[in-house]
Amino acid sequence: MTASSDPGVYISSAQMYQEMRSLHDAVTRMDTKLDGLASQGAQIQDHETRLRSLEQRRWPLQTVSIVAGAIGAGTGLFALLGR
Repeated sequence: MTASSDPGVYISSAQMYQEMRSLHDAVTRMDTKLDGLASQGAQIQDHETRLRSLEQRRWPLQTVSIVAGAIGAGTGLFALLGR
């Protein structure tokens, strides 16, 4: 029995080149996407600011609703017991 002198895996230079081109293309696509996101940074910050202001204004609506409900219940109770 003769044993092979090199039992490892052989990768041709054409296969290596193809893998390098594929990796290069993937990195280029990611770089393009990151550049697009970086240019939208100001717009994203504007959206964050607007959302924060809307969230801060939301609590008075809940308070007004609770107070109006309590006044309505009190008025109804007064009308019921006042008869």
